[in-house]
Amino acid sequence: MILSALLTSVGINLGLCFVFFTLYSILRKQPGNVTVYGPRLIKEGESQQTNAFNLERLLPTAGWVRRALQPTNDDILSNLGLDALVFIRVFVLCFASVVGIFILLPVNYMGTEFEEFFDLPKKSLDSFSISNVNDGSNKLWIHFSAIYIFTAVVCYLLYYEHKYLSSKRIDHFYSSKPQPHEFTVLVSGVPLVPGNSISETVDSFFREYHSSTYLSHVVVHRTDKLKALMNDAEKVYKKLVRVKSGSMSLQKSMRDGFLGMFGKKVGVVDHYEKKLEKLEDDMRLKQSLLAGDEVPAAFVSFRSRHGAAIATNIQQGIDPTEWLTEPAPEPQDVHWPFFTASFVRRGISNVVVFMAFVALLILYFIPVVLVQGLANLHQLETWFPFLKSILNIKVVSQVITGYLPSLIYQLFVMILPPIMLLLSSMQGYISHSQIEKSACIKLLVFTVWNSFFAIVLSGSALYRFNVILEPKNIPRVLAAAVPAQASFFISYVVTSGWTGLSSEIFRLVPLIWNFVMKLFGKEDDKDFEVPSTPFCQEIPSILFFGLLGTTYFFLSPLILPFLLVYFCLGYVIYRNQLLNVYEAKYETGGKFWPIVHSSIIFSLVLMHVIAIGIFGLKELPLASSLTIPLPILTLLFSIYCQRRFLANFKSYPTECLVNKDKADEREQNMSEFYAKLVVAYRDPAVSASRYARGISPEDPPLLHSNQS
Repeated sequence: MILSALLTSVGINLGLCFVFFTLYSILRKQPGNVTVYGPRLIKEGESQQTNAFNLERLLPTAGWVRRALQPTNDDILSNLGLDALVFIRVFVLCFASVVGIFILLPVNYMGTEFEEFFDLPKKSLDSFSISNVNDGSNKLWIHFSAIYIFTAVVCYLLYYEHKYLSSKRIDHFYSSKPQPHEFTVLVSGVPLVPGNSISETVDSFFREYHSSTYLSHVVVHRTDKLKALMNDAEKVYKKLVRVKSGSMSLQKSMRDGFLGMFGKKVGVVDHYEKKLEKLEDDMRLKQSLLAGDEVPAAFVSFRSRHGAAIATNIQQGIDPTEWLTEPAPEPQDVHWPFFTASFVRRGISNVVVFMAFVALLILYFIPVVLVQGLANLHQLETWFPFLKSILNIKVVSQVITGYLPSLIYQLFVMILPPIMLLLSSMQGYISHSQIEKSACIKLLVFTVWNSFFAIVLSGSALYRFNVILEPKNIPRVLAAAVPAQASFFISYVVTSGWTGLSSEIFRLVPLIWNFVMKLFGKEDDKDFEVPSTPFCQEIPSILFFGLLGTTYFFLSPLILPFLLVYFCLGYVIYRNQLLNVYEAKYETGGKFWPIVHSSIIFSLVLMHVIAIGIFGLKELPLASSLTIPLPILTLLFSIYCQRRFLANFKSYPTECLVNKDKADEREQNMSEFYAKLVVAYRDPAVSASRYARGISPEDPPLLHSNQS
């Protein structure tokens, strides 16, 4: 790809970004769009928009940027939680990759001889890569030194972030109010005792062996059928409330038969009320039968965090397959469906999910090959000879090679997050946060493989794929293949990164949905819901761009300015979205950070492997040999960080737990907290509300709370 084709892609995406930012700065000021651009502010009662007209509402401004940058890290921690702080710090950490812009870019460009800058648009992008440096040139020692310096800088920043986030995690723990999950453990594998129910067995065991700290327990029940009835009742309830409030324009009568087309005529309100009463009677009947439908698992609560930690970390019974304990998730984080799954079913589900994931990895190789064909005009002319005359047009060829490949691939990638969430939900996790963390790992692995290795190996190096089977040839193969795909990844950063971020803040789909709802019906505040923070979708994307910056910073540093723009935009945009749009449904305590750590270490080691191969290809064997210690030192550093810091992200130390428990003893409202703790983990299906009594348009939202 020549530079002019890249500039075509940059120009298209820059124009889209400008349009999105301009429209956002105008539309966000309109009172009718506050549910699109400020749902979190509405829920917290901080929305200050009024219906009064003023000219400023029609003018684009950048005041939202200043407001997004105002909150400090401590403000983010206290108001948004530790997960949000970890998310923002990932952008800061990735800034390290820009170190090669001012040093290696000019070295690569003037690698063979002094280049003329007046003919710059016609230059190939290879002119800015390490391939432009002569074999055996002493200039390669600059790259060698840069690799060592870059590795040291990234490791220092990684160590600093570990230390910083670990301290913030402890600070957040000390400053937070008592939470139910801190005092609760999930017990599974409860043995069946003849003559006793599961509830009686659990109560007897913990009163015997944890008498000083045991508080209460809630046994898990099989509620699949009851939940189905609840979902049906919820739908009918919402329709009834809308009809009574006038937000649904329906006829006064309908037929009660199939599809509302057959049967006798009945009043719409009477029809929904009778249907809701019948569903409620069925729910009460199912609830009355739950006592004998227990699952050998229970949420056991304690009077202290230290007591819960002891129960979690010490084997409870002589048989290690019984009385299994693990930390309980937050009540609103519990994923109830898989509690009823047997051990065999969970094992089969894991095997099926693994096979489906591998099949998906292989299947997505098809669009990768297609994309690479579009990026190569000669390959495209071979596949479609009848398009040769069109492809000879300069503008068309620049758009196809510079913009279209990354756009098509991005469309394929957009459907992956829901698929990964679906696969993870089938693996038997008992919390939504575990499902999201698993989906995040799957999405990161998938992105690194199909968006990096598959693209690299499906390009000019496809004919060398068989040598991958010989591990000693991997550095040489990657060294030859990775620089050849620099042009595609630069275009991908611009298309997926820049335009993706601008579309994130523009929120096109929610905006259209909001418009349709206002056009065809009245807005229903009872259906208003703040969107959940998409950590599992966005973290893999950010880390992938970090991997590109790490691997290409010495190979083709021309990508670094585009990555710098991406990280700056992402830092500002996601601060804005976290403050105004998204809400964390649950807090993991920064448990996404170990994924970030592993990804950065992998990126560094991959860069070292490529460097070993590239110095070998460039006939500088001494530099290649001197690079070999780097991946070993990096892995040793990773092991040190894991032993030094990562344990703090799994659980809190005894010192913190005991200090926090002592502080709670001085609180006046702990008895009230214990009363709520007793019922905090009750299954929502067990405590279902009565929908059918006293419904009016002014009723509060129908759904019950997990905590009471």
